[in-house]
Formats: sequence, structure tokens, C-alpha cells
Amino acid sequence: MKYRTLEEIVPVAQVMPAGPDARAVKRARLERLATVLYSYEGPVKLFPGIEYLEWHERMLARHDRSPLAVAYQDAVFRGQGLKGDRIQDAMAFFNLSWREAHHLFCECHYGARVTPQVIAREVRALASRTSMRDAWRKFWTALRSRLLPA
Repeated sequence: MKYRTLEEIVPVAQVMPAGPDARAVKRARLERLATVLYSYEGPVKLFPGIEYLEWHERMLARHDRSPLAVAYQDAVFRGQGLKGDRIQDAMAFFNLSWREAHHLFCECHYGARVTPQVIAREVRALASRTSMRDAWRKFWTALRSRLLPA
């Protein structure tokens, strides 16, 4: 294999910029969800005991007044590809793990009376959380700068 510079490749290949970072897309979507929820003035209904449902029932779970229904009412989210207000739709669109979805949308984490603003704070906290990849990248960058001074 012969290694070539970008200048050598451009005349013979179609060079395309990399798409947006998946983590950056997740953060931006979660930040918008937090904003949408924070400005929502109606009551919300969280999912009761979804962890006890069978996996396929869990993925299809929905409520008319859930935070996911509020998100689906947003034209921007629908334009970006949010397919519906079910758990599986939210997990795919917001790139959530089951653990993250359960933490955000199950009533066992909030109690009986919860406002959209409380959920918005949790969503924003998830959006701002540093991933392990980011933490390692930061660590190695700092270590490299100490070992290899300029």
C-alpha cells in the first residue's frame, strides 16, 4: 500500500468531508429536546414500569402526553427524521441506549408529579455528559503535551 497526501489524492479520487460526529448530533438533538420540553406548558405522563415489559412491548410503548409525544410535535424533529413518539423511535433518533431512555422517560426516576422542566434538566445533563471517548482523548492529549513538549 502506498500512502499519499491529500493533495496527491484529490486529482484522482472523489474526496468528501466527513459527516458530523455522531456524538455532536446526539448532543444537539438532546439540547433541542431539553429546550422543547422546558418551554412546554402542559402536563407530561412518563412511562410506568417499562423495565418490566417484554422487549418488543417496551420498544413500542407510547403515551399521548409523554415527553416523546411533545418531541414528536416539534416540526424540526420530524423534519430531521423522528419517525414517531414510541420508545424505539426516540432511541434511534436521539441515539439513546436503553439505560439512557429508561432514566429519562420512566416514572420510577421522578416520582408521581413531574414537570416537563424537570425532565428537560435531566435531558440537558445527559447532553452535556462527557463520554469515555472524549475523556480518554483529553487525557492522551494532555499526556502527549507533557511528554512531547513543543
